[in-house]
Amino acid sequence: MFRRTLLTMTAATALMAGPVFAASHAAEKDIVDTAMEAGSFSTLLAAAEAAGLVETLKGEGPFTVFAPTDEAFAALPEGTVDTLLMPENKDQLTQILTYHVVAGEVKSTDLSDGMMAATVEGSEIEVSLGDSVMINDATVVTPDVMASNGVIHVIDSVLMPSM
Repeated sequence: MFRRTLLTMTAATALMAGPVFAASHAAEKDIVDTAMEAGSFSTLLAAAEAAGLVETLKGEGPFTVFAPTDEAFAALPEGTVDTLLMPENKDQLTQILTYHVVAGEVKSTDLSDGMMAATVEGSEIEVSLGDSVMINDATVVTPDVMASNGVIHVIDSVLMPSM
């Protein structure tokens, strides 16, 4: 399904990646618990809770999650997150969150330049390899955070599907 290509990260990206996830036994924890332990994903976790996706992300998987940090959500226009968290916007929130998830475990070594990956939401995301790894317009700041039911790639912005 995915061509295996060795992914090289620049030294700067590797240095930036360090503080997001502490070296731990993350692979013993599921995606939700791994993200919770990291401490940089409270908005993402609150959104997953509001959308009713926590149990799914704690499920068997495997899943690949492109996880925006709290800073990524804070960069959205003012009021966007609060609006999306309203019960009447659950469908739109679910659409946005599932656009960040790919079925199966896709590690950085599985990525290739120009690769398209189908998201759980139903649309595709595009991978670009160059000085940095891009998923659409988001930069991967920490790749390959392993969890018991998949892998997390930390990104610096929120991906928005065509609505």
